Amino acid sequence: MTSPELTRRLCLLLVDDNPADCLLAEEAFEQYSEQVSFKVIQDGQRALDWLHEQAARQSLPDVVLLDVNMPGMNGFEVLSALRNEATFRHLPVVMLTTSTRQEDIDQAYELIASSYLVKNPDFRGFLEQIDSLVRFWSRVRFRQQPPQVR
Repeated sequence: MTSPELTRRLCLLLVDDNPADCLLAEEAFEQYSEQVSFKVIQDGQRALDWLHEQAARQSLPDVVLLDVNMPGMNGFEVLSALRNEATFRHLPVVMLTTSTRQEDIDQAYELIASSYLVKNPDFRGFLEQIDSLVRFWSRVRFRQQPPQVR
């Protein structure tokens, strides 16, 4: 018998401005096309706008993968905006970035990131990271609706 958490499709949103990194992520997630629904948005403000649209449809992603270094609205600003709205406060946010700076790691956790994952520069290593990420988040239980604000 297959357990529900292993058959439920995982919905991921990647917010990353780098076209090459987005292409690598799309290639990496391609092998999980039956397990994972994957959307890419290359701008922080557009990602927030899309999330608001999805919230109105009660169709938020399960996990947001968020780059740190983006022009305009950087990853920390996006994360801060998410944590400051009750609608999005419960969303898991994984910082997926090339930054190894301790200041960035500390800031991500101060803003209540769910985790901080440094992209492996080797594609094979990156594939292993994506495999671990999909396996972990596929088994996690999610809050489906944010709590009502009174």
